[in-house]
Amino acid sequence: MNRIVASFCRNLAVQDSLPRLSRAVLLTFAGLALPAAAGRADEADVLCVPWAAQAVTVAADLLHVPEGPADAWELAEIGGEARIAVQLTPRVAADGTIATANGQTLAVIPPAAGTEAATRQFKLQRRAPAEPPQTGSFQLVAVDDKTLQVTEQGKPVMAYNHGTITGENVPENDRRRLRACYVHPIWGVNGEVLTDDFPKDHYHHHGAFWAWPHVTVDGKQYDLWTNAGIEQRFVSWLHQEAGPVAAVIGVENGWFVGDRQVATERVWMRAYRTGERERSLDLEIYLVPLVPLSLQGAGGKSYGGLTVRFAVQRQADVAITVPAGKTSEDLLETPLEWADLTTQFPGAPDRSGGAVFVHPQHPNYPPTWLTRHYGPLCVGWPGVHARQYEPGQPHRLPYRIWVHAGAAEVERLRSQYAAFTAGTQSRWENSTRGH
Repeated sequence: MNRIVASFCRNLAVQDSLPRLSRAVLLTFAGLALPAAAGRADEADVLCVPWAAQAVTVAADLLHVPEGPADAWELAEIGGEARIAVQLTPRVAADGTIATANGQTLAVIPPAAGTEAATRQFKLQRRAPAEPPQTGSFQLVAVDDKTLQVTEQGKPVMAYNHGTITGENVPENDRRRLRACYVHPIWGVNGEVLTDDFPKDHYHHHGAFWAWPHVTVDGKQYDLWTNAGIEQRFVSWLHQEAGPVAAVIGVENGWFVGDRQVATERVWMRAYRTGERERSLDLEIYLVPLVPLSLQGAGGKSYGGLTVRFAVQRQADVAITVPAGKTSEDLLETPLEWADLTTQFPGAPDRSGGAVFVHPQHPNYPPTWLTRHYGPLCVGWPGVHARQYEPGQPHRLPYRIWVHAGAAEVERLRSQYAAFTAGTQSRWENSTRGH
């Protein structure tokens, strides 16, 4: 059997092409009623995970919905003794909505023991009936009518601001006084606040946000970066879930010019459970224009897209690291797969920080960046040249914000980036296919 499993795990880049047969039975799955597919996940399907030196977070589309409660399952490594918590969650469609077929598996695979291999294989098996149900350490807490906060074992992880937040330190006649639809704060693993909001040097910077300085609609240019004529507004929740592996939030927003919505923005956030002095926050942004529009970053700098503004206290104490190593100068229009900012944050016992990872499936990969030692890491997409986008065509922008305690040397960052890409290459495969 292991030889059979290995044969179909060798090429993880190939998507499953088997037809999925529907049946009338509807299963309650992660709080949603989803149509089940024929077959038994616990008999035939095997999860193939690329080997990695670090823990791998897996978000893999299921081939079949397992029968029974979502908390009745666990992963067991083939040829090993490890039993790993698993979380069943809805699958996200290409436009950011919830897909109607099957679902997705979330898991944190511990580092592999022994020598490096091409892949590791896991099966989905029922947990022993006598065992208590898997309970999550995450909670979703409505702080107020504007902010939803994620906590883990009672400690804050991140907050999503879906309502309009007011910067009391910003003059009342400044349009940058108000903003919505962004992540802040992001907390470090020791409880320190890593991100900044309404900083005095740039009022419009706000935690982890995604905005463009040049948005053209009907020949007229607007500035989403500073809310000049266009703004992001909350529309509805897509999903909220706190499980044993991750907290998952899905939200739909709109880009509005006055009362006219010109684009739909769907955002999925996954906060995985904290590891050894590190935590992964995955962010997927789906942009769907409703009218022809163009996007353009700032000329000569390339900001426009995802930006994370860190709460830097002393610029001289900041270390920014990219794949080529530490940088002494700010970077402009520089293609990068990732970048990290480390400094001493108030309340932390030691230096800490966060990296922004861009997945290889990101459009125009690797995108150009702007890095600043005073606090922002800016992913520039589509870049400094305007690009036209047609109505109804979704564009997926996948990222990870990797939070760490202590300094992050380049080799550690490279290893964590490899684990990030390995997790998204993981696939459920059917061991009987072709045999």
